[in-house]
Amino acid sequence: MTAITEFVSYQAEGSVGVVTINNPPVNALSAGVRAGIKGGIEAAVADSSVTSIVLHCEGRTFIAGADITEFGKPPQEPSLHQVIGAIELSTKPVVAAIHGTALGGGLETALGCHYRVATPAAKVGLPEVKLGILPGAGGTQRLPRVVGIPMALQMITSGAPIGAKKALEVGLVDEVAEGDLKAAAIAFAEKVVAEGRPLVKISDRDDKLQEAKDNPGIFDEFRKSIARRTRGFEAPENCIKAVEASVNLPFPEGLARERELFTELVTGEQSKSQRYFFFAERQAAKIPDVPKDTPLIDIKTAGIIGAGTMGGGIAMNFLQAGIPVTIVENNQEALDNGVALIKKNYAATVSKGRMSQDAMDRCMSLLTPTTSLEDVKDVDIVIEAIFENMEIKKELFGKLDEICKDGAILATNTSTLDVEEIGDVTKRPEYVIGLHFFSPANVMRLLEEVRTTKTSKSVMATCMALAKRIGKVPAMVGVCEGFVGNRILHRRSEQATALIMEGALPQDVDRVLFDFGLPMGPFAMSDLAGNDVGWRIRQGKGETSPIADKICEMGRFGQKTGSGYYLYKEGSRTPTPDPVVEEIIMEASKEAGIERRAITDEEILQRCVYPMINEGAKILEEGIATRASDIDVIWVYGYGWPIYRGGPMQYANAVGLENVYNTLLDYQKKYGDYFKPAALLEKLAKEGKEFS
Repeated sequence: MTAITEFVSYQAEGSVGVVTINNPPVNALSAGVRAGIKGGIEAAVADSSVTSIVLHCEGRTFIAGADITEFGKPPQEPSLHQVIGAIELSTKPVVAAIHGTALGGGLETALGCHYRVATPAAKVGLPEVKLGILPGAGGTQRLPRVVGIPMALQMITSGAPIGAKKALEVGLVDEVAEGDLKAAAIAFAEKVVAEGRPLVKISDRDDKLQEAKDNPGIFDEFRKSIARRTRGFEAPENCIKAVEASVNLPFPEGLARERELFTELVTGEQSKSQRYFFFAERQAAKIPDVPKDTPLIDIKTAGIIGAGTMGGGIAMNFLQAGIPVTIVENNQEALDNGVALIKKNYAATVSKGRMSQDAMDRCMSLLTPTTSLEDVKDVDIVIEAIFENMEIKKELFGKLDEICKDGAILATNTSTLDVEEIGDVTKRPEYVIGLHFFSPANVMRLLEEVRTTKTSKSVMATCMALAKRIGKVPAMVGVCEGFVGNRILHRRSEQATALIMEGALPQDVDRVLFDFGLPMGPFAMSDLAGNDVGWRIRQGKGETSPIADKICEMGRFGQKTGSGYYLYKEGSRTPTPDPVVEEIIMEASKEAGIERRAITDEEILQRCVYPMINEGAKILEEGIATRASDIDVIWVYGYGWPIYRGGPMQYANAVGLENVYNTLLDYQKKYGDYFKPAALLEKLAKEGKEFS
């Protein structure tokens, strides 16, 4: 075996030259890997003892993509284009041996090979769009020539991979091999030579492009079909333009157009934010003061207290992960309703083809409904999901402390209450933690985990690992009112209300934030969640809100009653502005002595978003969040902040902290100390730094 570089080796095995990549954990296409592949191919071509070549990877996967740590740095040769060119121009057939995943640059490399062999479990795809870019090494030009325009458009704009079976059907791989992949690929390469098969250069093919040449409207039709899903994103449109180039331009010119469109994206703010978020999500899973080797508690069973919407949704996460759940309600009717809702949700998923009936049956078989709290005595973790009332929760945790076995984790799903206070009613506060699921809990990916000053490292590490196991993205935060997500949301809500008191209307505020990229504005969101929820919380705290309270007093609780801040036609979720609400707002402004004025979209956006950023800075000062990027993960996954803006803290970096700071100072002069910049924001702005 000859080492070509640190990561790539070459060896002749009979008449087949094997180029082997070994760059754990995912064989990313770093400069050393690229140089090794090119050198290995050249060595094999020069080796007179071999007649064919196999490109093979050690470890758990084929090349899983580019080394994105190189993005933004000076390019190092050879480029991936040069590597793929060397493969495609080889005078000896090159066979890619694919296992695990061939993603992004990995699939582009495989498309440069003359043939591809894959294991049954392999997956292939071009996920670059998820980083705000497009495949930049020929993927948008070669893939359409193999799978056709419709499928290439779908794969490239969604970034979703396909399995080996599908890849074989569409001709993306030439053989699916059971058993030893390397041996199968070598055998396939020998067969290619023995049968005198041609060197298949995908770049020379154009038969699969004919459909689009005959129907040029295919691209605009596709744009319309994905418009809702890709709203606000720049990368999908550039992907479509690049695929169009594969049809309308010769291959070399198509490559040049792909590179032009790639460069436009990779140097833009959206891709910068999406790449930032890629790392932010992975960083959020790491707790600095919890060592990697912290022992984990073995979670084999779970108990859920409360079979309402939240409790049922939480239970579904565990059931789908194969973890048996005991779900508890205080009366049979509520329990039956809860179980029926779980069944209904699963049945809907089955009807959409996203789940098999067998899988649903397996999940339901793991569910044990009961009205006896004693039945959770042997579970490994209990999650409380009952009404948001401190005294009721404390009473429940006192009972759970007595019932549950030693070593069981006691978790609360509270979204605002003091987890420290809840834990202190038990004799095991070190086993108490907040696990704040977002609604609907079986869909939303965020899990805001709330540590107290007493929560043990083992419990924290276990819950972070458990989150991944049940398909959630975890972020660990500290205790304060509203924790991180809702505390920041409260700042936005306050300003949204202030803006409609001063001159804007709900539809103005909602439109600006929707256009910014959020799924909906604060008033539409309140109507969706139910305006009565906030009303009850205000009543419990002795607080008032003249507009919101008046709307609730009229029974306008939102979509569920057909009216709230907006009107909703029967069976429709589309909000329609309502003159009745405008009258309520005008009257509230008059009673408060406020002279209404015209408010610009810019002011609406700044006053809704900049206080959020400021609150985030305070949260960092207080140590409630470990990193600015954790705040961003919470807001992207929990509240629908557009990923192409990275999160509120990354958005502040993009705008410039000095600009945010100076704008807050201006608002402070106009409207008072509510807008006073946080000390951390002031410090970073004056030092010319960013949230990091």
